[in-house]
Amino acid sequence: MTPASTPGTSRLDPEPVTRRDFLGLAAVGAALSALAFATLGMFRLPKAAVLSSPSKKFRVNLPESLPPGQPYVPAGRSVAVFRDAEGVYAISLVCTHLGCIVKSQPDGFECPCHGSRFRPDGSVAKGPAPRPLPWRQVTSGSKGYVVDEDASVPVGTRAKA
Repeated sequence: MTPASTPGTSRLDPEPVTRRDFLGLAAVGAALSALAFATLGMFRLPKAAVLSSPSKKFRVNLPESLPPGQPYVPAGRSVAVFRDAEGVYAISLVCTHLGCIVKSQPDGFECPCHGSRFRPDGSVAKGPAPRPLPWRQVTSGSKGYVVDEDASVPVGTRAKA
């Protein structure tokens, strides 16, 4: 029997873990866990964490039955394409107030969020929108028209039909 042992305990029983030893083991466990999570995060780095979005340039074929001045909104796009006697043009449907998508009306466009109204040429008829709807670049191609949602052009710019 050793002097540190107490009567009634077997020498085969494990020694109790002191508080200092427990805290040391907990610190080592936390450090190993942090290292493991950092390593997992490092393996995810080569894969981009952004969602792909459609190209801002897209091809559109206007229906032959589209009357002059009537908007054509391609599916999944925030631009209205028009055809008239002078050519083809496109107007953005993103409200210049807070970025809501405006809805086409017989007398122009209306923002469903805050009530801004725009004339058929995109100019502001009623606020709170501070600026008119921007016109987008349209070019004619061999297989229809190409609209660039990123390129703004002066009001009245048209692609020849």
